[in-house]
Order: sequence, then structure tokens, then C-alpha cells
Amino acid sequence: MSSPELVVLGAVLALVAAVAVLARPRGASTVEFYLAGRGVGTATNAWAICGDYLSAASFLGVAAAVYVSGVDGAWYAVGFAAGFVPVLLFVAAPLRRFGEFSIPDFLGRRLGSERVRLVAVGVVQLVILCYLVPQAVGSGITWELLVGSGVAGLDPYTSGVLISTAVVALLVAFGGMRGTTWTQAVQFLLILGALVWLAATVVAEGFQYGSAVQGLSAEPLANPSAGPDGTSLVTGQNQVRPTEPASFGEPGTRYGGLGQFALVVTLALGTAGLPHVMNRYFTSPTGTAARTTTAWVLCLAGAFYALAVMLGTAARQLLPGAVDDHPWLAELTVDGILVVPEHALPVLGRLYGGEAGLGVIAAGALVAVMSTVAGLLLASAASFGHDVYERHINPRATQRQAVLAGRLTTLVVACLAAVLALALQPASFSAAMPSVVATMVTWAFAVAGSALTPVFVLTIWWRGTTATGAVAGMTTGVVVATAVFVAGALADGGLLREVMVTPTLLAAPAAAAVAVGVSRRTRPPRDVEASWVRMHGTAADRRAERLARLTLDDARGPQGRGVHRARR
Repeated sequence: MSSPELVVLGAVLALVAAVAVLARPRGASTVEFYLAGRGVGTATNAWAICGDYLSAASFLGVAAAVYVSGVDGAWYAVGFAAGFVPVLLFVAAPLRRFGEFSIPDFLGRRLGSERVRLVAVGVVQLVILCYLVPQAVGSGITWELLVGSGVAGLDPYTSGVLISTAVVALLVAFGGMRGTTWTQAVQFLLILGALVWLAATVVAEGFQYGSAVQGLSAEPLANPSAGPDGTSLVTGQNQVRPTEPASFGEPGTRYGGLGQFALVVTLALGTAGLPHVMNRYFTSPTGTAARTTTAWVLCLAGAFYALAVMLGTAARQLLPGAVDDHPWLAELTVDGILVVPEHALPVLGRLYGGEAGLGVIAAGALVAVMSTVAGLLLASAASFGHDVYERHINPRATQRQAVLAGRLTTLVVACLAAVLALALQPASFSAAMPSVVATMVTWAFAVAGSALTPVFVLTIWWRGTTATGAVAGMTTGVVVATAVFVAGALADGGLLREVMVTPTLLAAPAAAAVAVGVSRRTRPPRDVEASWVRMHGTAADRRAERLARLTLDDARGPQGRGVHRARR
């Protein structure tokens, strides 16, 4: 790696580390470590949620999917951005008003069941692991391109996975939610700035999105494919009109009509079940602040994904014509088309900004990975440390012991994710994926949208939801989503496979139906009306309910008051 790249990458990492140190927790309490004292402002939380959500799949994967698949790749941007619409309408405000630590904590207290809490912990940890692995893969891909060499005898991909995962795990363990919030806010501004710079640069060089799409659509869309005689360009078939070749500007490059719909539904429903995103709403001071934060996130995420789609298109149009003048580009392409689609943005940055430009974009990609990994590790720590360790393993744990358990959880989960990322290297996947990183993240959205979101929404909006129904719904969602996905992956192709590899369209209704059916045959918790007031009542209703709760706690003595303080 040359000096400009080192300077840019070093400066970015130093800034992130400094923010984490300066914003570290003020005390050793679980509310401070997991929720930053519930005092995160609207703008800061919106930036932090974007930093949490806009992962390697967003920064590298969306542009890569567009680069490979044209319009079909843009469906990732639509699904990722649309996911905050149901969050805004149905989840953000009631969730914050109820005011717990995590998704399992919310479900367990709302339904009055430790069994619900433990099942939710299992599902949450599965979603987190499915999301962590592609982030680690993205860091390995970026390191491989940016640095090009390994450390301590390791190959570049392995070095990138291990170093980035270790750094983030240590920052999270040290900084908690407060440090993570501010680092994620700064990280989002950095990655948005990197995209704005690159977009402004290519536009200044004469790039026009409309004419680029028209020009790219004038001939069939071909992409590199490995064969017995080496890697060569292969033209795909249009999935909507099978008699025609794939075209950049026409739907059907990767998915048929139903497959496109299934992908968007999977991504949109999955957002409301992502633990690292939903946990951020518990850090808002009020329900109104949570809703306002979500509105800001919608605007910021929409701008981000619009830039990613534009730059994926720019890379597809501009890179083939630059191969003759840049010999280094020939090593990454076949007839001008990138072999690894995730290289689209870093290569575009190097083409127009030299080594410093590559450093800016690659640093942005690593920052996107680090930001999302930080949120995932913190969600994992809250799920296990608070919902399992404090309540079941060591109910008499001190605040210091509980925080230590959370910190150790971040390190263990980070190690597991790194091991899986090394076992699942991109080269082992089929070239049929529009983007390895974006496709792998879709698996996490599928599990979250199938198992957590239906139960989550029912618990918030239906008084009749019961603990047994919630357990049955979450279990059904995981089992159906996994079974359908495996069956789809083994299928030869066709319309059925398109839906089965994004199984939320089938699994989420099944989970909801089972949850409703079982709930109708079982009894809801006794305090359902009090929970309903906390989530949906007016401010006066909530004050009356809180006063009644305080009166009851006082009647129980010091132990009751302690429970009330812990819940706040």
C-alpha cells in the first residue's frame, strides 16, 4: 500500500478510535453500557442508526449488485430503504414507550414469560451471526484490494477479516453504547461524505445517469464466469422475458417479477426485526423522539442508496474504457468487467482520485463494516448479558459483573463470526450471486423478517398475543425460512427458486398465522392493559399508569422500588 492510502486509512481509524475513547461510558451501569443512559438526541441517533444499518452490504453490496445486474440490483436499494417505513408506522414509538433493553427483554416483559425471552435470545443471536459474517467478508475483500498483502504470514483476505473484527470488538467492549453511538454517527458522516465526493467527481467528469443507463442497455449484459478454459464473459438470460438476453436497464437480469417482489418484501420486513437497529430506539429519550429519528433515517438512507445506485451504474459505464490507460485495472477485469463486483466503488475511487481516492473509498468501506459490526456486537451483548446472564445465570450479579458479561459476549461472538467468514470465503460461492455481501446479508433479513417481525408487530398491536403463541410463531418463522431457503438453494432454477431463496414472503405469513392461531387458544398475560397503555396511551394515560405502578412498588417496599428503577 502506498503512502496516500496509509495516511487516509490511518487518519480515519484514528478519528474513530478517538471518538470511542472520548465518548466512553460514564459509569459501570447496564443502562449506561447498553443504552447510553437513554439520552441520545434525535439527530445523533439518526446518524448512528444509519451508521449501524448502512453496512458493507449497503456501501459495497448495492453498488456491486447494480454493477452486475442493473435494474435488478437496484431492488436491494429499494428494499433496504423501504424497511424503515414499517418501523416508522408501527414500531418505533410504541417500542420506546415500553422502554426495555432489547427485543428479547421487550417480548419477555410484554408477554410475562421467561420462555419467550430465551427463545427470542436464540433467534436474535442467529440473526446477528447471519449479519456479522458478511460484514467480516466485506472487510476481507476491501483489505485484499486496498492493502494487497497479509500480516504474520496470513493471506490478505484473512488479515482483513481478523484485524477489522478484533479492532471493532475491542472498541465496543471498551466504549459501550455511548461510545458506539458517537463512533457510528461519525462513521456514517464519513461514508456519506465518501459517496458524495465520488458522485460529485464522476459527474464533474461528464457522467450522466440517464444516458449511461440508455447506453448500457443498448447491448446484452454480460458478466465474468469461471469455466474450464478460464474466466470469460457470459451473457445472461432475461428472467421476465426468457426469449431475450439480459439487459442492464430492463428488469429480469437476476429475478423474475415474483422474485423481485419477494426480495423487496424480505428486506423491508427484515428491517423491523434487526436487533442492532431496534435496540437503538431504546436509547431515545421519548417515543416522539424515536419516531422523529426514524423520519430522518428514511431521508438519509434514501439519499445514500440513490448515490450507491448511481455509482454502480457509473462504474459499469466508465471502467471498460479506462483499461487501456490503467494497466492495474486489467488485472481486476475480464474484457473491462470486474471479476469481483464489490471492487466497483474502490476501483472507481482509484480511477478518479488516485491512491488517495482509493484510500478514501476503501476506508469508507471498512468504516461501514466496523460501524455495523459494532452495533451487532452490542446487540448480542445486550441479548445475552442482560437477558440471560443477569436473569438466569447470575440473578444477583452486580452492575459491574453484568457489564463484564456483556463485554465478554462481544469478544466471543466476534471470534465466531470471524471463523465463519474465513470458512465461507467469497471464492466458494456461485457467480450467480449479484453480490456475495448483499446476498449473504439477505439471509439475516430473511430470518429476522420471518421469525421476529411478525411476532414483534403482533405483540405491539394485538392485545390477544400470548407467550405460547409468540414462541410458536418465532419457531415457525425460523424453521420455515430455513427449510424453504435450503430447498430453494438446491432447486435447479425457475420461478419457485426465486421466491424460495428469499423466503420471508412465505415464512412470515406462516409465522403470523401460527402465532395468532395458538394465541387464540391460550391466555394472554394479566397486565396486558397496563402494557397497552404504556405503548399506545396518551401522555396523561401513561402518567396515571406510572403513578399506579409507583404506588404498588411502594406498597411492596424497597425491593419493589428497585425493580421499578431497573425497568426504567
